This record gives sequence, C-alpha cells and structure tokens, in this order.
Amino acid sequence: MKEILKNYWDIKLQKVKNNLEKNNFEAHIAQTLDEARDLVIKKMVEELQPKSISFGGSMTVVECGIYDSIKKIKNLEVIDTYDTTVSSSEKMDRRRRSLLVDLYITGTNALVENGVLVNLDGMGNRVAAITFGPKNVVIVVGRNKIVSDMEEAMIRVKEFAAPVNAIRLKRKTPCTKTAECENCSSPERICNMWSIIEKSAPKGRIKIILINQDIGF
Repeated sequence: MKEILKNYWDIKLQKVKNNLEKNNFEAHIAQTLDEARDLVIKKMVEELQPKSISFGGSMTVVECGIYDSIKKIKNLEVIDTYDTTVSSSEKMDRRRRSLLVDLYITGTNALVENGVLVNLDGMGNRVAAITFGPKNVVIVVGRNKIVSDMEEAMIRVKEFAAPVNAIRLKRKTPCTKTAECENCSSPERICNMWSIIEKSAPKGRIKIILINQDIGF
C-alpha cells in the first residue's frame, strides 16, 4: 500500500513541478519537512545571500522549522511578522517593511496542477509580497494543497482554508461556528483579497518547494 501511494505522489508531484517550470517558477520537490527546510536554509539562502528576510503567514513555514532556522542566522535582518508580543502598529509597520526584503518566505492556499498559485488574504500583505516587491519569494506547499482546476482551488480556499484559519486566529466570524463560508460582512473577515499567479515574472523570482507530505491548511 505504501509503495503504491509513493509511486502515485512521485508521479503527481513531478507533473506539477514540470508545469510550474513551464510557468517560469523555480520548482523543487522535498520528500520530508527536514528536506524542505534544508532546501531553504542550505541552498536558497546560501545561494541568494539575502541581507533581509521576512515572512507571510504560513503554518507550513513554521512546521518545517524554516522560521526558527532563519532566526538563528547571524548578520541577517529578519523582519519578524510572526511576533505576537509587539503592538498592532508595529505589526503593521513590519508587514509594510517586509514588502521590500531580499527574500520573502510563505505558503500558498492552493496550487493548481497546471502550475497556478491561488491565494486569499485578509489585509493583502502576503498576496502583495508574492506578486511584487521582495527580490525573491519562496513558497513551501504540502501536497494536500494541490487541486485539479481553478474551481476546485476556489472551493478549497473558501470552504476549508479560510474557515480553518479563522478558527486558528480566533476570529469572530460566522465560519468559525459553521465550518463553511457564509460570505459574511464581519469586521474580522479574513477573505478580502484574491491573488491568482499564472507565471513568475521575472522568471525564477518565485521558487516553489513541493513537500511530499500533507502539511498546513
């Protein structure tokens, strides 16, 4: 059984990787969380030599150990957008400054098999950074976020990723009670700004690490 599933995901991930590369993304496959972390720390950071790094909200980045590893690197400006101890104004200032870093690391809400990224944000700082600003962007994505088409991507984001993240963030929105999108008008709504990225421009600016595990929301 395990060998069959391994063969299935090897084929699936290679196909998605090929499609991402056709769309001008740099793409890699990691079999484990440790391998994904090492790709970022030992390959990408080493090769790009960024002077500044920041993050977009992503449980995958944290669970892979990338966030903790980045913070240990000496002589590197880390704009920590995950720090919950600072004031609201400081959080907002860090999000703004993160738009101009050398390397921005985040996840994605959905990845279509044909190599298209689909994301939905509350304030738009993450989708803005992925689209333009940081010199390079690294996106780590578990295989559970791969979908067959754009319609499935929209459904995944609205009916699963958004309610789950609203629950995680303890937002006062209807979806935290019903576990499905209510198309609400709550002031704490996190579904405000969509981003659909069909190709990386410039070529290779956006780097995708496909993780052969289910991880993140």
